[in-house]
Amino acid sequence: MSVEGLGEAEAANELMRLARAINRANKLYHVDDAPEIADAEYDALVRRNAELEAAFPHLIRPDSPSGKVGHEVAASPLAKVTHEVRMMSLDNAFSDEEVEEFVARVRRFLALPPEAEVVMTAEDKIDGLSCSLRYEHGRLVRAATRGDGQVGEDVTPNVAYIADIPQQLTGDVPEVFEIRGEVYMAKADFAALNAAQAEKGDKLFANPRNAAAGSLRQKDASVTASRPLRFLAHGWGAASAVPAESQYAMMQQIKAWGVPVSPLLTRCASAEAMIAHYRAIGTARPDLPYDIDGVVYKVDRLDWQERLGFVAKAPRWGMAHKFPAERAETVLEAIDIQVGRTGKLTPVGRLRPVLVGGVTVTNVTLHNRDEIGRLGVRVGDRVVLQRAGDVIPQVVDNLTRDDQREAYAFPDHCPECGSEAVAEEGEVDVRCTGGLVCPAQRVERLKHFVSRGALDIEGLGEKTIIEFFGLGWLESPADIFRLKMHRAELLTREGWKDKSVDNLLTAIEAKRAPDAARLLFGLGVRHVGAVTARDLMKRFATLPALRIAAEGAHRGEAEALAEISGIDGVGPAVVEALGDFFHEPHNVAVWDDLLAQVSPPPYVVETRASVVAGKIVVFTGKLETMSRDEAKAQAEALGARAAGSVSAKTDLVVAGPGAGSKLKQAATLGIEVIDEAAWAEIVRTAG
Repeated sequence: MSVEGLGEAEAANELMRLARAINRANKLYHVDDAPEIADAEYDALVRRNAELEAAFPHLIRPDSPSGKVGHEVAASPLAKVTHEVRMMSLDNAFSDEEVEEFVARVRRFLALPPEAEVVMTAEDKIDGLSCSLRYEHGRLVRAATRGDGQVGEDVTPNVAYIADIPQQLTGDVPEVFEIRGEVYMAKADFAALNAAQAEKGDKLFANPRNAAAGSLRQKDASVTASRPLRFLAHGWGAASAVPAESQYAMMQQIKAWGVPVSPLLTRCASAEAMIAHYRAIGTARPDLPYDIDGVVYKVDRLDWQERLGFVAKAPRWGMAHKFPAERAETVLEAIDIQVGRTGKLTPVGRLRPVLVGGVTVTNVTLHNRDEIGRLGVRVGDRVVLQRAGDVIPQVVDNLTRDDQREAYAFPDHCPECGSEAVAEEGEVDVRCTGGLVCPAQRVERLKHFVSRGALDIEGLGEKTIIEFFGLGWLESPADIFRLKMHRAELLTREGWKDKSVDNLLTAIEAKRAPDAARLLFGLGVRHVGAVTARDLMKRFATLPALRIAAEGAHRGEAEALAEISGIDGVGPAVVEALGDFFHEPHNVAVWDDLLAQVSPPPYVVETRASVVAGKIVVFTGKLETMSRDEAKAQAEALGARAAGSVSAKTDLVVAGPGAGSKLKQAATLGIEVIDEAAWAEIVRTAG
C-alpha cells in the first residue's frame, strides 16, 4: 500500500516490522557475514522505512534503524578502532526520477540559479567490505573495517597481504590521510577459492562479498594471505590536508599515490549524463571482473560537499543508484511465530534455501495474519519472492494457492505464555495480552535496553539476556546493574570464566553514567525513537526535567504542553506517549529503580563555539546565498535553535529581502535583526 493510503495504526505496525527485519539483516550482513536476504530486498526495506518515517515522524520507533550505519562490532578477537571521521553509508535511488530529484535537491539546498552547472562524479559501486586505510607521512599505520561507522575492527596485519594496498604511498602525501574503499574478491578468484574449498571438503562461501569479508576479518593474518583479495578506493576520511578542490581530482590524486580507483569513474554535468553512465555500467556489469550492485554519484565540488553536509547516516552530496534485482521461487517449509517486546505476533516463513542474487535466502517475514490470508499461504506451498526495489520485499505470489489443503490457522494464544492473542480495533497486528507476564516481551525489552542504540553494553547479548532471565537474575533494566551480586554463581556456569565475568561486569559498570538520550531511548517509550530522544534531551538536558514536563503535560498544563510540543519533530503522539508512560505506576517504579542505579549527566550537544550558542534564531525573507535548510543546519551546528516563528523568546532574526510580518514583529519586540552577510560572518568566525 502506498504511504499516502496508510492510517496511523497501519504505519506504526509496518514500522515495527521493518525495524526488526532491518536490524536483523544488519547483524547478519555486517557481523556474521551470513546474509539471509539479497541487497535489493534490504534496500527496499530501508527505503520503505525512510518513506514511512518521513510521513509519520511521530511514529519513529526506539529501535528504528534510521541513523545507523552497519552494525556494532560484536565480540571478536580483533581489536576495536574508533574512526576519527565517521564512515557513513549512502542513501539509495532506484529510478531515474529519484536521480533527477537528487540533483534538484542539491540545487535547492545550495540555492543555485537555474543556469548553474552541477557536476557529479559517477562510478560503479563494488559489493565488498568497506575499509579505511590511515596513512601518516605516506606510510600505512592502520587499517580498519567500517563496523557501525564509528567503531570498526583493526585489520592492519591482514591488509599487508593485499597487493592493491601499498604500505608506502608515492609522491607528496599529506601528513595524515585516510583512504577509504572496498576490499573485494574478483569473480574468477571466488570461483577458484570455492573449488579449492570443495576439494578439501570445507564449507563453501555464498558469494564474493562474504568470502572477502570472512577472509579479511581473520585473527590469523596467514589465512588472509592465502585468499586473493583486492582493493579499490572510492573516497577518504580524516585528512590533514586535501590537495584538490574536486572529488574527481582527489580520486586521481589517490590513484597517483599508488592506490587503485575504479576505471569507470567519470564526471557528469547533468542528470541525463548520470543516468546514461548508469545504463552503460549496467550493460557492462556481467563482463566486469567483480560484483557491483549500482552506481554512486557524488557532487564533484568539495566546497559544495562541505556546505551540503550530512543527514543522520549519509551525506547530502552522495547517492547510490541501485540496480534492480530479481525474483525466485521456493517452498515454504514452515511458519514460525515470533513475539516482540510490544507483544506483536510476527509470522516468519522458513524457506527451502534458494540462491537469489548470490545470497542464500532461508527466511522471509509474512508480516501479519491478514497478509497470510491475502496470500493464502500454507506450509508446503510453492511461493515467489519479490526482489524489486520499488516495493517491500515479500512473498508476492502463491503458486499452489488452489491446491486443496487446509488453510493456515493463525494462533489465537501467545506461543510463549499462553495468554490470549487479539488484534485491537483498527489494527491488523495480533498481540499477546500477557504484557509483563509474557517472558518473550520482557526479554525483548531487556534486549532493546542493552542494544547498540541504547546503552550498548558489550557482552550482554541476546543469549546472555535469555540465560540470565531464565535464572531470575534479570527482570527489569535496573537488575542489569545488580548482576555483580551473582558473580560467584555465574562462575559456576558453563562458558563463564573469571576473565569473561570480569569483562561483563566492567562493561556494565562503565554504563553507570550513561548518555541520557540513549537511556531514554532504551526505555522504549512508545513513539520515542533515537532521534526523538535526542531532540527531547537537547531541550530538557536532564531526565528529571523531562519527567516534570511530561507529567505536567499529562495534567493538561499549557506551559508544559507548549514546552514539549514546541520541539521540532515532536508531535501530539509523543506528548501523549510521554504522559501515559509516567502515569503508569509500573513504569514509574521501573524508572525510579533504574535512576537509583545510574546517574546520566546533563545532555550536552557537541557544537562549535559561537556567539549564538544557546540562542533561538529565526530566518525570514529570501536567503540569497543558501537555502533555508542549510541555514537551519548551520544554526544547529553553532549550538543555536532555529525556530519557525518570532516570539518573546527569540534572540536573533536573520532577515533577507522580502521579510514581512516576522521582521515587523521582531522590531515590535526589540529583537536584534541582522542580514545574511552578518550571519555568514558569525558562521565563519565560529570556533
